[in-house]
Amino acid sequence: MSQITVTLPDGSQRTLPSGSPVRDVAEGISPRLAEAALAAVVDGRLVDLTYPLQQNASIRIVTDKSAEALALLRHSTAHLLAAAVTNLFPTVQCGIGPATDEGFFYDFVVPRPFVPEDLDAIERKMRELAAQDLVYERQMWPRDDAQAFFANRGEPLKVQLIDEKTQGQKEVSCYTIKDKETFIDFCVGPHVPSTGKLKAFKLLNTSNAYWKGDARNQPMQRVYGTAFLSEKDLKTHLTQLEEAKKRDHRKLGRELGLFTFHHWSPGAAFWMAKGTTLYNTLADYTREVLFPAGYVEVKTPLIYNKALWEQSRHWSHYRKNMFLIESEGETLSVKPMNCPGHFLLYASTVHSYKELPIRFHEQTPLHRNEASGVLSGLTRVRQFAQDDAHCFITPEQIGDEVERLIRLVQRVYEDFGLPYTAKLSTMPDDHLGEVATWQHAEAQLKAALDRAGMSYDINEKDGAFYGPKIDFDVTDAIGRKWQCATIQLDYQQPENFDLKYIGADNAEHRPVVIHRAIVGSFERFIAILIEHYAGAFPLWLAPVQAMVLPIADRHLQYAGFVRDQLQAAGLRVELDERQEKINFKIREAQLQKIPYMLVVGDREVEQSTVSVRERTGGDKGASSIDAFIAAAHDEIARKGQVPVTT
Repeated sequence: MSQITVTLPDGSQRTLPSGSPVRDVAEGISPRLAEAALAAVVDGRLVDLTYPLQQNASIRIVTDKSAEALALLRHSTAHLLAAAVTNLFPTVQCGIGPATDEGFFYDFVVPRPFVPEDLDAIERKMRELAAQDLVYERQMWPRDDAQAFFANRGEPLKVQLIDEKTQGQKEVSCYTIKDKETFIDFCVGPHVPSTGKLKAFKLLNTSNAYWKGDARNQPMQRVYGTAFLSEKDLKTHLTQLEEAKKRDHRKLGRELGLFTFHHWSPGAAFWMAKGTTLYNTLADYTREVLFPAGYVEVKTPLIYNKALWEQSRHWSHYRKNMFLIESEGETLSVKPMNCPGHFLLYASTVHSYKELPIRFHEQTPLHRNEASGVLSGLTRVRQFAQDDAHCFITPEQIGDEVERLIRLVQRVYEDFGLPYTAKLSTMPDDHLGEVATWQHAEAQLKAALDRAGMSYDINEKDGAFYGPKIDFDVTDAIGRKWQCATIQLDYQQPENFDLKYIGADNAEHRPVVIHRAIVGSFERFIAILIEHYAGAFPLWLAPVQAMVLPIADRHLQYAGFVRDQLQAAGLRVELDERQEKINFKIREAQLQKIPYMLVVGDREVEQSTVSVRERTGGDKGASSIDAFIAAAHDEIARKGQVPVTT
């Protein structure tokens, strides 16, 4: 038998017979490593421990300390879920079951929706199968045999998947748990060695879904779960989920009177008075930040002929996400993004290099035809607006402009009290343009990040096809990360739209475009803020900043005077005129998370003061109206420096 050589991460080498499984490498290093091994990376590819080594290779054994371990574990737990479901409910059809950033899910065609008692039974069955330490086995089947097998089992969705994903292949990969009678699935893997490796998991909930996320397809039940490498991590996550339920923006949005939805307009929010105030406060804030930074606000049409999207190259790959309109024999689309309109606006005038950078900012509504099954509160909608901007610059201005943008991002997130991190995404394999141009652009982005004092991670090959980008993640009060700001260099669209400027040499040159958003979608960012603050917005953001609470009817006139004085000073103030006891009014204001309650009674009327109560700090004592106004203005000016209170 021929011998092969494997190279380990430390550079050492080992020789073993050709065809040996990866597991033999781990066993040859140490029994402890063999016991801890979950999978391996062979020449950059994640594989099972049973993978046969046929040639010389570089190998890294994957354990629970490896970066790949969690996703591997979650994918295997999704299969364990499907095994439990098919054992308990033999008539179900299996869809797909991937790992996700938060855990895993699996879709099923079921005769009736799952109920909580079903989830309890399914999880018990999962634990029973896990305790048996059943082997995950990869089996290579002839393609025709696999299709016939799943067809005979009454699983047409699996037949469809095999047909779509294995064109031209003679064999397909299937995984069993113990044997094909216990569970089998068409899957490329890999998986952990056995179910005994799966200990810290929990089923969470179910939802309606559709095959491939398309409402025209087969309705399905999606079961969500999560899994971790330790019980400690699982408990921490479940505690975070409980906290997230309390902060759910959909729940708080109703309770605080911010927004609602209606089934006649799916994916589009109805903003109530307080929600509209919050929305406008955020929109106006972005203007206050951007206008001094050299931006101009523009408005471009909502509807364009399909020719625009053909020129921008969106029509070929994004058409299904557009709302289309037929009018007088023409096909038009409601815009899903602002950039092509900004290119037309830029191209409508001749520009000199002396004018650049030109920075267009727009907040008009955008519409994207998201599948109904993925709509979720404000975080996934069909109608939204952005703090969208496009900067037209010379190639020499890239570094300075990107640094300016990074500093804007830093300022905005600090104002909201949101910690943030950055990642630089570099040239993908399917890039457009010259490699030298990409390398120059990436170097300028790195230099800008360094000058702005930003630490960052590198996302290799994750740039857009038209240019590298910097993305920012914010972390909310309970530790969840949200991707928000993006700074993207674009060399391709200036070519598509023949954008030009006249250079110092009096010749035509091609500008570079930077696509830029900081808060991104206002809808999604408001959802993040609601959950970050648990609805208890800092004073500068609160839709109602203070509530004046008269103790009795005889104090109404003075209470109205207090309200008018505060409103004249630019504060958002309401007056509770109801004939209710003062403790009831205070409690109501606290439930509405009003930052300040100003109680007025006989003493306050006599002394021309207000008795200040803070949302969480309780009674703060008497204050003159002018002193309260001054303190409120100071707190508003400090924005993110104000501690987050809930």
